[in-house]
Amino acid sequence: MNAITAVPEPQELSKYTGPQRAAALMLVLGPEHGAPIWEELSPDEIKELSSHISRLGRLSPEVVDYLLMQFTGEVTSMSSMHGSVASTERLLSSVMSADKVAEIMQDISGPTGRTMWDKLSNVNEATLAGYLRNEYPQTVAVILSKMKPEHTAKVIAELPEDFGIEVIQRMLIAEPVQSEIVLEIEKTLRTEFMANFSRDQKRDSHEVMADVFNALDRSKEESLLGALEEKNHTSAERIRALMFTFEDLSALLPTAIAAVVRKADNNQLALALKGVSDDVKAVFLAGMTQRAAKMLTEEMASMGPVRARECEDAQAELVRLAKTMADDGEILLIDPKSDETMIY
Repeated sequence: MNAITAVPEPQELSKYTGPQRAAALMLVLGPEHGAPIWEELSPDEIKELSSHISRLGRLSPEVVDYLLMQFTGEVTSMSSMHGSVASTERLLSSVMSADKVAEIMQDISGPTGRTMWDKLSNVNEATLAGYLRNEYPQTVAVILSKMKPEHTAKVIAELPEDFGIEVIQRMLIAEPVQSEIVLEIEKTLRTEFMANFSRDQKRDSHEVMADVFNALDRSKEESLLGALEEKNHTSAERIRALMFTFEDLSALLPTAIAAVVRKADNNQLALALKGVSDDVKAVFLAGMTQRAAKMLTEEMASMGPVRARECEDAQAELVRLAKTMADDGEILLIDPKSDETMIY
């Protein structure tokens, strides 16, 4: 009979959850014996265990003895060990919440695919193309070359034509990619896209509300947004940004675009234009002198790969600049609700 069965569980321990028991055990093991375990944990797992440890309070001698005996008994009783998806899930369930376990297991096996590339092949092509169009063509070429050909075809069809052709050309001349680069791309996809994909299936409430405000008449829109801004400035700003996007700037009069371009920071403008279609890019370059346009194009090319988030932030700054210039009477903005109405 296992020695652990002869020692009853302390009543105090019955109120501890799985994660709390794991935290208590790591505290009991201490730095010397616990170090090898800590080294195997991910940053998120370390953060979660540390959070539980900080809230444990005093551990009675009975709890300490029981945890050590249980740990020792379970380890020494294993004549052999077998790693599998099922055993992994059982192990995680003993130290983490159900939601956390589900998230990790989805990342391991996926809801409809075993690898990251299988998962991407099950993402709607328009959604995936919307994300990839802001990435560097070489990065997109690597990603699409790893996916199922039939889904790659659908995604390419959703990309801007010029951008899609550039990606295809890079796929045609592609050489073996270093494993480190592929792993880095997988990591970026996991943290910046797939991790948020399931949550993004439900449309952001600010996007919904932006559509609502776009449908209001101008006076009511400003009245309600002003009232919202007093109570929730952040949400009001997000709604305003969604109501007039960077793509909307390309619909401005040529003189207005030229004015925005002249006032914008060159590096910020280069970042913003790197993440748009060639058609939108051409509109802004047309608002510059030939020499300035050439220099900006060269700057974009010299940047190399950039994060999509950096492009989006730069675009948001240019939208804010255009709105400020409109408020100051320097340019006219076209109302998103009408092709004819002008806002001064």
